[in-house]
Order: sequence, then structure tokens, then C-alpha cells
Amino acid sequence: MNPPPAPAEGTKLRVWDLPTRAFHWLLAAALVAQVATGKIGGGAMVWHFRIGYFIFALLLFRLAWGLVGGHWSRFANFVPAPGTLLRYLRGQSRGDEHHEVGHSPLGALSVLAMLLLLAAQVAAGLVADDEISNIGPLNRFVSGATAAWATAWHKGPGIALLMALVLLHVGAILYYRVFGKRSLVLPMLSGDKLLPAAHAPAAGVPAARDSLGTRLLALALLGASAGVVAWVVNLGA
Repeated sequence: MNPPPAPAEGTKLRVWDLPTRAFHWLLAAALVAQVATGKIGGGAMVWHFRIGYFIFALLLFRLAWGLVGGHWSRFANFVPAPGTLLRYLRGQSRGDEHHEVGHSPLGALSVLAMLLLLAAQVAAGLVADDEISNIGPLNRFVSGATAAWATAWHKGPGIALLMALVLLHVGAILYYRVFGKRSLVLPMLSGDKLLPAAHAPAAGVPAARDSLGTRLLALALLGASAGVVAWVVNLGA
């Protein structure tokens, strides 16, 4: 399926607020570090756990930001309804759906899949036990059979599916860049997209809120998320 044509240069619109962009790149860096520390093992597992807790906090933050963040970062504004998804797959999307502004329906589903899979990985890691030297902080709250299943998932299918999603994500970026002549990376760096008049704010397309106030709110939410993670981890102390 071909991507929609690249929009002509026109109105610059803030699509991705700074907290969303920071989440994206921090998560990407954390995932690379997790794979590296997991492969190295040994003393690197201390950092594997720490980075896992950091990812846990990021996920909690993204859940909250999906409710109160910028317009195009809110779940209510990018999770597609079944009818919207079907129209998109048939190439019959309505002009007022503005798929070229934020996430496309398939892109939105890939984001949700990534978040859910990461949540499953974090949950499994919290109760895992490799029966050597690494044990999750909440392991004592589950049975041995559950811990064994969680460990097998965390080290096997979970990481394989996660890597497949990452490769799919990178492949989509390259596909849009080569065939759609559109960069998905630059807007995630700057926050802005150049859009034709049909997608301008005057046409009813809102820009994402990205003020000092929203950024301070994001910091407060991240701090609260870190506090929740510390509380959960300390439950097993």
C-alpha cells in the first residue's frame, strides 16, 4: 500500500509537543541500552534493572500524557475507530480525518502495540527469576510457575516481538522517506510539520499545545510516575 503523497510546503504546524518528543527519544535510547545490557549480562544487569525502571516510569508518563498532552499525542485523537481504519486501508479516508498531520491509523496501532508490549516486558521483568543471580523486585508475590513463565517470556518471545516492532517502525520510516518523499524523523526532532492549506489551523486542524505550562505539567507527571515506580519496586524490599 502506497503512503499518501507528501504535503507541499505551506503552513508550519506544531504537531509533536516537547514532552512527546522527549519521551520518544528517551525511550529509543533506553531500549538500545536494555538490549545491550541484557546481552552483556553479569554486572551490566544492575543497569538493565535500572533502565527497566526508567522505562516503567516513561510508560506511566505516556499513559498520563495520552490523556492530557498535546492534541496529536492524546489517545482520543489518534487511536482509530474501526470505520476510520477500514477507510484508510481502502484508500478512502475523508479529508477531515487529517491522517497526514499526526499518526496514520496503522501508525497509531503500531504505537499502541509497542506500548502494550513494553508494558508486558516490564511486568514480566518485575517478577522474573533467572535462578542464577537476577530476580525481579516483585518476584515474591508470584508463584514459581508464574515467575518461570514470566522469565521465559521476557527473555524469549517478548524481546523477539519487541525487536520485530522496532524493525517495522524503522522500515516504515525508510519507506515514507524513499517512496513518500516525507521525513518522519525531522518532525519528531523539531515538533513541526509543513502542511498544505487543507491542513492548516484555519481549516480546523489544531496545533499541539507546547507552552512552558504544558512542559512543567509534563515534568510533574514524570516525577509522579517515577514516584509510583519507586513505590512499586519497594513493595518487594
